[in-house]
Amino acid sequence: MIRFIISFLIFTAIVAVAPLVLMQTGYALWIHPLFWKMFVFFGIVTFVVSQSVLLAQQRDSKTGVQVFLAATVVKLLACMTFALIYALNKPESRLPFIGGFFYLYFVYTAFEIYSLLSNLRDQIKR
Repeated sequence: MIRFIISFLIFTAIVAVAPLVLMQTGYALWIHPLFWKMFVFFGIVTFVVSQSVLLAQQRDSKTGVQVFLAATVVKLLACMTFALIYALNKPESRLPFIGGFFYLYFVYTAFEIYSLLSNLRDQIKR
């Protein structure tokens, strides 16, 4: 559990580097003003989903699979609802928003899958 939290914090810091570099090198227009709010949203959603799946896997591996599928659906729906609401309300700045959204969505989803698979691998070894 502690290993996941430490790796999550390190990963989150690494994810923040690319936008910070863009902002410092004069490409701040590529970063949407709501990017950091999205960053926090995706971080919280990914942390909660991963923690719930890890806890379910530790209790029962069959329940862990069901929780993983349910959590993935909830995460996908929450993220897509977030994107749709913004894209419909602010049509003038869609491209930077959608770019930042998919950057965060795919990067955090890849981390979630990697962490869950590595945890599953550790459980199989035992």
